[in-house]
Amino acid sequence: MHNDAGSVDDYLASLPEDRRLAISAVRKVIRKNLPTGIIESMNWGMIAYEIPLSVVPDTYNGQPHTFAALASQKNYMSVYLTAIYGSNDLLAQFEDDYRVSGKRLDMGKSCVRLTTLGGLPLEVIGRAIASCSIEQYIAACEHSLTLRKSKTKRVAT
Repeated sequence: MHNDAGSVDDYLASLPEDRRLAISAVRKVIRKNLPTGIIESMNWGMIAYEIPLSVVPDTYNGQPHTFAALASQKNYMSVYLTAIYGSNDLLAQFEDDYRVSGKRLDMGKSCVRLTTLGGLPLEVIGRAIASCSIEQYIAACEHSLTLRKSKTKRVAT
């Protein structure tokens, strides 16, 4: 569910109390574990944790690279762990940590879905956020951009 809030505080204020409390708790864990240089903003209708364009100006869509994000959807809440999806090792570690937590993992392409805060192992989310440095993520994004450009060249020729 898209939200047009102009600030994180406005976004949180627009949520029902149960969702505001859950998103706020996950936000606290993310912020505590973020690598230096990642900024919190509102983008894509959600709370986004991004690499500023002043650090990486050449992105495939002109938008900052999203390291992680939080959103309240219609039927669930989402924690987007974009940074770990660039590494098979980090993703496998996250899935293993989640399994060990005993919680049920409901994961989409780039998000973990939850309906209540109690279903989310916050320590696993914190470790996932801390597991990828800004340098690792920039390198993964640049590699992806190189692959995208070479694929576009092959299609055009």
